[in-house]
Amino acid sequence: MFFKVLGTFFFYLLFLANSYAQSCGPEFEDIDLACIRKLDAKFVAEKTKEKKRAKVLKREEENPKSTVLKRAQLQRNLVFAFPRDELERNKLKNNIYFYQTSSGNLGKLIIDNIRQTRLSCSLLVRTVTFNKNDGVKKTSTFSIRNESNSWSVDRESFDNAGGTDFVLERQHGLCVLKKVHGSMVFAKKLVIEEEFQRIDILFYASQFLIGLAVFLVVRTIFMDEDKFKAQEKLEDAEQDEKRTVPNDIVLKYSRPFFKRYFTPVVQGMKNKRKIKEKYKRALASSGMNKFLTPEDFFAFKLFLIIGFPIVFLGLREFLEESWPLTAVPLLSVFGYFYPDIWIKGKIDQRRTEVILAMPFVVDMLALSVEAGLDFVAAIQKVIEKAPQSALVEEFETFIKETRVGSSRAEALRNLSWRIDSLPVASFCATLIAADAVGANIGPILKTLAGELRQKRSSLAEQKGAQAATKILLPMIGLVLPAVMVIIAAPVAIELMGN
Repeated sequence: MFFKVLGTFFFYLLFLANSYAQSCGPEFEDIDLACIRKLDAKFVAEKTKEKKRAKVLKREEENPKSTVLKRAQLQRNLVFAFPRDELERNKLKNNIYFYQTSSGNLGKLIIDNIRQTRLSCSLLVRTVTFNKNDGVKKTSTFSIRNESNSWSVDRESFDNAGGTDFVLERQHGLCVLKKVHGSMVFAKKLVIEEEFQRIDILFYASQFLIGLAVFLVVRTIFMDEDKFKAQEKLEDAEQDEKRTVPNDIVLKYSRPFFKRYFTPVVQGMKNKRKIKEKYKRALASSGMNKFLTPEDFFAFKLFLIIGFPIVFLGLREFLEESWPLTAVPLLSVFGYFYPDIWIKGKIDQRRTEVILAMPFVVDMLALSVEAGLDFVAAIQKVIEKAPQSALVEEFETFIKETRVGSSRAEALRNLSWRIDSLPVASFCATLIAADAVGANIGPILKTLAGELRQKRSSLAEQKGAQAATKILLPMIGLVLPAVMVIIAAPVAIELMGN
């Protein structure tokens, strides 16, 4: 196992070194045509941007009150503008650009010098244009001056086809290099030898540290894998029967991660006892206590703090959308509270299911008791004959508790505690009282079944009465506007025609 991990580590380093070696060379002379062609997507993106800039400029020119017209004019076909500060201008030196001439030839450009005074601007560049025969090397100087309060314009073509590919001019108080018939994109900044050596050392050092981290993580995972599998087998052995995985997509795909990495952390926390007390009843009321422990549930909450943002950022990158990153903290907060919302919905759903199943189940209990069975045997008969429901599952738990030594009253109190519903609490209290005084529970169960059926009917009537009120909102928000449009549209069209 150790050698597998070691092989993974060295394969990672070899892959990084190979990828780094295949990148474009560090020197200007090392950049070839194949390297420039790797940025074809940038040229396409630049053309798309220029179309958008042209539309913005046209829209602003038609607006007499435009406040961004100068900016739109400056951005149109812009390669870069000379910074006003000399230090900022010096930062442009050794910048490498890739360009495409009007003839379709690709080339590379490096800025050797850039100067600006109050009356002049100059730009010294070296270019290599790759044509069909050979590379055309040129040293070009763009230079413009202010003569008689009028700035000159310097045009240049980087191949032998003639024409104008790029122009240096003065616009809105700035010297700017602009595209005319060519296209240009920024490639990178040339790093001098000393800086490159430092960056080279930093690069390999960072990759070594990243590789070491990958090695340690993978090694830890492989070492703990056998232990984790043994723990899973023990957990499966403790369960009497296989439980169905809840139909929740978030829990389904999150469970392998938080169960593997977060639950052990929660189990080692000092306040795990408080966590257990806080979520034990909620999990029991929702019927999830056989699938999730309180530690698992809290680990689920912690995992979603980073899980939701990771999914958000992954979708944002995959779909190439510009969704605001300010949503990440909100998603983290929502991820922490999502399990509480989910478990509350499960509790409400289970209570409703129990209340709907109670009249039929209590009737079967009454018939079984009157047929001569005791209460525990009657519940066993209900489990065998009644349709599967949440109440039947709770009765199964009741039978298991009585078999391991719990009294009937204690098992009924536990049943009432787990479901946490008023009809169930009333049902359990009545049976506990009848059992304490030794009364016949057959008539009591019949009376309870009638009351429960009546409550279920009144609940259905109540929900039916609420439906008329609840439907008003979608009618006002959706149906009424559509009706108004249908009625008012002919009148509006007639008025517009007049």
